[in-house]
Amino acid sequence: MRRATFAYRLLAGVLATGIAGPAFAQACIQPAERSAFEVRALQSQLMVTALTCSRDQDYNAFVTKFRRELGTAYTSIETHFRRTGGGNFQRARDGFITQLANDHSQDGLRQGTAFCPNSVALFQVALAQSDINSLATLASDRNILNPMIAPACPERATTPTRSPARPAANTRAAAQAR
Repeated sequence: MRRATFAYRLLAGVLATGIAGPAFAQACIQPAERSAFEVRALQSQLMVTALTCSRDQDYNAFVTKFRRELGTAYTSIETHFRRTGGGNFQRARDGFITQLANDHSQDGLRQGTAFCPNSVALFQVALAQSDINSLATLASDRNILNPMIAPACPERATTPTRSPARPAANTRAAAQAR
């Protein structure tokens, strides 16, 4: 059973990279979608922290407080993949979510015993936020890993919107280089 689980996770990671990776690089991201990807990255980081550091109650508090915002972010991400992925949008969306979790898990493994001390405080900062925009800004400011590297879509003159000033780094090395 353990061997099957490992094989399934390995296959999911390979598929996520092989299928979703090219779509990430070719599609542009609307400002609202960028915020949604940042929020999803924050949620994924907190989920990995909860699982690794036995902080289930903190994660549950986060999900409960921001249930609506997390749902809005998920819907926006799904809209992005419907717009850019066509008939394969579900596979691309699921591949992105899998890649995101894998990236955060790998980051935790690289940090070793420093991961929990480095990550647990993020729960309190996240819980202190008030809305989806502040969550997206937190993710960007904290350089939460986010594999969505697509450029911003050209802005339309009729829709004045603001995207985060600086998207989060997509690797830990890039985050430290800032």
